[in-house]
Amino acid sequence: MMIELKENIPHGTKEYPYDQYFIHNVRHPFQFPVHWHDELEIIYIRQGTLHVSIEGQDYLGHSGSIFMVNPRELHFMGSDDLSAAYYTLLFPLEFISFQTMDGLESDLLMPLRSGQLQLSREVSLPGLSKEIYDILEKIVHLNAENVSLHCQIETRLLLLKVLDLMTDHHLLLTTSLPGSQINLQREMLAYIQEHFTEKLSLKELSSKFHLSEKYISRYFKEHFKLTFSDYISHLRLTCAKRLLETTKLPVTEVALCAGFPNVSHFIRMFKRHYGSSPLKYRNSF
Repeated sequence: MMIELKENIPHGTKEYPYDQYFIHNVRHPFQFPVHWHDELEIIYIRQGTLHVSIEGQDYLGHSGSIFMVNPRELHFMGSDDLSAAYYTLLFPLEFISFQTMDGLESDLLMPLRSGQLQLSREVSLPGLSKEIYDILEKIVHLNAENVSLHCQIETRLLLLKVLDLMTDHHLLLTTSLPGSQINLQREMLAYIQEHFTEKLSLKELSSKFHLSEKYISRYFKEHFKLTFSDYISHLRLTCAKRLLETTKLPVTEVALCAGFPNVSHFIRMFKRHYGSSPLKYRNSF
């Protein structure tokens, strides 16, 4: 299975912090590596099957399935189904919050933003799923072209309607503190993301977290569905791709800045994942 690389870019803009992605026509089995972000993410599947993992809990979604990924939750998704097609909608909870300190703010919106409340991760009630699915389709259609003031207002109203339906069907959960296993995942990923441009090895990670190399290697495969080296490669390739797009650094310097040990290895890896050499990619961008 290939790892499908996705750019780590800000979602939406400062003026309109909403974004949506349509993942479809992927010509091979794929997996987005484990990640997290501050935005709420809504995933809904148009066709095919999709494996979704949220905070260590695995789900198998089909056409019509809807999943809610709360802010800062570790998650990844992937599929062996070449017909899979799904949308992800991302926005900060502030996007649908108000500046007035009333009951809605204090009892619902503020606890959601702070993590005291969370949305249920799977919407499985048949009637409710269909109603929310139709709302999400309206949102996607609204945001498919130029974003007008009407679109911005309507999008917020529709997202609030989704929240209203989730609340009305008691799909809000009071949260507890993350377990030690989830904390370990966050700490390891944060450390790797801070040091992936350096010479980073299982031995160093083992020393940092006082765990055996064998345990960490097995932990990655079991919990993140990819190897430690694959995850490092994903981070380095994503970084290099961004540097090629946004700077005029020579390819050799791009390779070194992204953490690759030598330029020939970088060129081989880049071509394998993106289908062209780094220089050709830059020239076509």
